[in-house]
Amino acid sequence: MLVVGLQGSPRKNGSSDYLLKHFLKEIEKTGVEVQLLDIPRMNIRPCIGCGYCEKKGFCVIDDDDMVASVYPLLRKAQVVVAVSPVFFYNVTSQLKALIDRTQTFWSRKYRFRLSDPLSKTRKGFFLSMGGSRGKKLFDGIHLVAKYFFDAIDADYSGSLTYTDIETAADFKKMPELDLEISRATQALMSSLRERKRILFLGKNDDIRIQMASALTQYYAGNRFHVVKSGNEPGKRIHPGVVKAMAEIGIDMAFLEPQSRSNAIKEYHPDIIVSMGNDIEVPAIPNVTTSVWNLPDPQHASTELIVQLREQIHENVSRMTTDR
Repeated sequence: MLVVGLQGSPRKNGSSDYLLKHFLKEIEKTGVEVQLLDIPRMNIRPCIGCGYCEKKGFCVIDDDDMVASVYPLLRKAQVVVAVSPVFFYNVTSQLKALIDRTQTFWSRKYRFRLSDPLSKTRKGFFLSMGGSRGKKLFDGIHLVAKYFFDAIDADYSGSLTYTDIETAADFKKMPELDLEISRATQALMSSLRERKRILFLGKNDDIRIQMASALTQYYAGNRFHVVKSGNEPGKRIHPGVVKAMAEIGIDMAFLEPQSRSNAIKEYHPDIIVSMGNDIEVPAIPNVTTSVWNLPDPQHASTELIVQLREQIHENVSRMTTDR
């Protein structure tokens, strides 16, 4: 499970950096993968309001870090945690540039009527602080966070906001901070950690796994967590898979195939599903195994991909009912 942290303050080693790292460190104790993005130090160009994404589904700007890394990470993450100090009752301009560029996701969701596979389980959490005590100090922040998380298909699952904070040293004077963060992270991660871990096994660049993972996440993500699947996948999701899944409203653009690597040892799956009889399934105590015996999709036609999608959909529905 990946948790992505977005550090939005231009000040190095400031209060935002301190709070986010403290928050993510507590999350790491649950055994998940954490990746922090220092947004002001990245090359993220601002939205130019051209409307291209509303017509084509992709941003017209295609040569910066937003395209190279941020879009894929936001799609891969099951939890997104953002932090920003209050700048004129809003987030920083650097973080706002990232948020504005997620108009691409908004367009795919509301113009193209597509849903990310993790849309029913992804969570968002916001951290903020300000130097004053204004009663409405965080009103703007909460509104921006609400619509940002909606655009990236994440449930706005909570926030921690603090007044009278100027530097990281101010946080270090707060004896209650550790307890507040511990309670917040436990509430945020508890339902995600209680799910059964499922591993799909297939051949190299296996489109069966690509669809099985997405369909399981979308229809049964509240019960199953798909751990790294496959074996030596290609560099991108098969275009035929993207098209076939879009036909049923599931958006697989920006997603990247994940390698199996040492998933069995590293993630301790509860369930292992093989895509075919010709794929070896290791016998592991207390692990449920099954074989779906789907046709080998090598050099698959569009028609075969659609047929596989329907078969996998049926298998996922049956698996959800059985367990």
